[in-house]
Amino acid sequence: MNLIERIENNVQNSISTLQNTLLVMQNPVALAAQLMTHCLLSGKKVLSCGNGGSASQAQHFSSIMLNRYEMERPSLPAITLTSDTSTLTAIANDFNYDLIFSKQIQALGQSEDILFAISTSGNSANLINAIDAAHDRGLHVIALTGKNGGETAARLKPDDVEIRIPSDSTPRIQEAQLLVIHCLCDLIDHQLTGQ
Repeated sequence: MNLIERIENNVQNSISTLQNTLLVMQNPVALAAQLMTHCLLSGKKVLSCGNGGSASQAQHFSSIMLNRYEMERPSLPAITLTSDTSTLTAIANDFNYDLIFSKQIQALGQSEDILFAISTSGNSANLINAIDAAHDRGLHVIALTGKNGGETAARLKPDDVEIRIPSDSTPRIQEAQLLVIHCLCDLIDHQLTGQ
């Protein structure tokens, strides 16, 4: 396969994943957007986290909430748990990398806040611990996963929401997750502004 064929193959695989995602994501994305909007209107906040590419997705979501998506609106309370390197390295050094998110949730999370947990595999120990800490603190959990949902899916409670990308390819999952994040931002803005 030459370079052009590889490009075409990547794009076609991405399109296929997005089409398959459309078939399964509509209801959970709409529900997640409703939960996030209710949370924000109630004076609560969304805490987001993930590892690697998922960390950048969490930061992207938070930056849109704090700044804007496509229209001007007031800033919305969203905190990413992935960007404070001093906190992350202190927790990892003094305790364990598996606790980098859960310890922040124990300090910052309040009942009725939302944890937005992003993972391609759903098996990261620090994300599992974050979900457990969120439940202990009375937070709702919205999980954006891929593959088979992993341990993350198994840890969710009935009133949590999982948005699972139907793919086993990490790059394709991340591409579809970005679309889901943009859909969530659009739906939140629409519900808040009525536009």
